[in-house]
Amino acid sequence: MQEILFKSDDILVMSLINYFITEENYNPMIIHGLNDEIWLENLDCDYKIIRIVSHHIHNKEQLDFDKFKLGKIVKQVKKKTFSFKVKVLSIYTDIENENFLTDDDVFISKEEDISNSKLTNVFPNIVNKTKHDENGIEYFIKMSNNINAKNEAKGKEAEKIFSYKKPIITYGIMALCIVLFMAMYLFGKGSSDIYTLLSFGANLDLLVKDGQIYRLFTCIFLHIGIWHLICNMYSLYMIGKEIESLYGKIKYLIIFFGSGICGSLLSITFTHNTVSAGASGAIFGLLGSLLYFGYYYRAYLGNSIKKSIIPVIAVNLFIGFMSTGIDNAAHIGGLVGGIVLSMMVGVPGKSGKRDNINGMILTCLYILFICYMAFR
Repeated sequence: MQEILFKSDDILVMSLINYFITEENYNPMIIHGLNDEIWLENLDCDYKIIRIVSHHIHNKEQLDFDKFKLGKIVKQVKKKTFSFKVKVLSIYTDIENENFLTDDDVFISKEEDISNSKLTNVFPNIVNKTKHDENGIEYFIKMSNNINAKNEAKGKEAEKIFSYKKPIITYGIMALCIVLFMAMYLFGKGSSDIYTLLSFGANLDLLVKDGQIYRLFTCIFLHIGIWHLICNMYSLYMIGKEIESLYGKIKYLIIFFGSGICGSLLSITFTHNTVSAGASGAIFGLLGSLLYFGYYYRAYLGNSIKKSIIPVIAVNLFIGFMSTGIDNAAHIGGLVGGIVLSMMVGVPGKSGKRDNINGMILTCLYILFICYMAFR
């Protein structure tokens, strides 16, 4: 029978990979053109990238070239992930002279070296979690199974978040907007008539300040003219179903209506004696929510944020500033509201209690601020 031999550095590298993936929730990165290097990322950790380098570093010049390559790749990672600073921990397993290394470098040639203070200061449980009684192929198989199980669990979680769910709430909101639009013609003088709009609950600063607070909410479902309705319903259909699917129905309702009310509040702050209506403030809130979600998943959605979400927000705000008859204050109010409300309710699979509490505080401060601005 032929024996399968594993080199000690193979076991060491596998042990480190197993720890960072299964215990610290790092994910493998695909970096083309590099040999004998493993890159792992977790944008929620102090060290956003862990780099395990197993090729031999002969001298200082080779290490300097290695750092030059590292800098080039990190610049690309910063652009993709919208990160101002990306700390990288480089773990070298084969270097001629460890005195070449900097503060963010660690030299580990055997498993006993894992107790290096540079590692244990950041990852206190790394020594205990990498201890093992198995040897050779038995340990290799165990680590492989652990990594596969972790990746499978992450895959199921991602599938749960990103899988399609029927957007019942979005359809319901669209139906209500369309029914009310038709009702303004059946029971009033149409969607462009001021008195009809006001009787159905359109927003007007004088009436809201006089005690008719409900208008901040009811105006979300009213639209002025058929093109206003069509544009908003199309936008709601395209964006709303995504947010409803990603966040879930309850969080979606909180984000949509909360953003709409924030938009209405900022609208009466900057527009006076002007009747306003429409779901665009709430829709901008959904865009803000999508932007916030994309930031948390920026390792995967970085290109979509740059090429789709940000340009859509920028173009629509620009059109609002350049055109008359568009309530850009409501758009901005809803956009900011969508971001802070998304922080409050949390991004599935990413946000913790600390994020939710911070989001709740920011949401309360934001609402108090725009209420003060609106009713002062």
